Amino acid sequence: MNRAQLIQTIRDKRSYLCVGLDTDPLLLPTSLKDKPDGVLLFNKAIIDATRSTCVAYKINTAFYESMGAQGWLIMEETVRYIGKEHFIIADAKRGDIGNTSRQYAAAFFSQLAFDSITVSPYMGEDSVKPFLSFPDKWAIVLGLTSNTGAADFELLDCEGTPLYEHVLRKVSSWGSPSNLMFVLGATQADSFIRIRSICPDHFFLVPGIGAQGGSLREISEKAMNKDVGLLVNASRAILYASSGEDFAAAAAKVAGNYQAEMATYL
Repeated sequence: MNRAQLIQTIRDKRSYLCVGLDTDPLLLPTSLKDKPDGVLLFNKAIIDATRSTCVAYKINTAFYESMGAQGWLIMEETVRYIGKEHFIIADAKRGDIGNTSRQYAAAFFSQLAFDSITVSPYMGEDSVKPFLSFPDKWAIVLGLTSNTGAADFELLDCEGTPLYEHVLRKVSSWGSPSNLMFVLGATQADSFIRIRSICPDHFFLVPGIGAQGGSLREISEKAMNKDVGLLVNASRAILYASSGEDFAAAAAKVAGNYQAEMATYL
């Protein structure tokens, strides 16, 4: 999905909601826990319940890799089931020397048909560039994350400026707003105005609302640009809105509430 298509989808749905499919087999409802395809059935039910209110899905690959070969098959089938009408993110946080990154990019873009992948910028330009060489595909580079460990490196003072700002400026020169996004944690909303001034046209993937306590209103007011420029992710708040057999209906209600609030900010 290219930038124009993504923006149009957001406008049409009046939503910039991304649903995180961080499906934990231990948290499946009772009726699905003992089924070999329980995770896939759960994902399909969540997707059916949220298709109309979200514009993107984010698959955290760790939850599937931990299941071995079967997990990769479930992930592949989940991507197929989502289809081409939604922006699909592989939350894999890859990034390595050039020839290795090329293989990661081919795996997620050519074999698994994701639209985008999260990437760590720590190893520099040659570790990110291979992800930018696929037409209509995106690298979503870690910028300022919401975990407490962000203070270890991202927030370090570097010549009077936080290290993450240097990362944003440098990485922005490697691609364009048509193939680069940045991950910015919702709990770091106080920094969003400054970050938007550094990256006025880029999309931001913003995890951390819902279970992690980020404010959708605050994010929208401080980080939205003329093209919206936001994909706000909710995972646990939607996936586990109910632990019972009404999990899909509960997920639909929470996603619908997010979409309705987003519509008021557009």
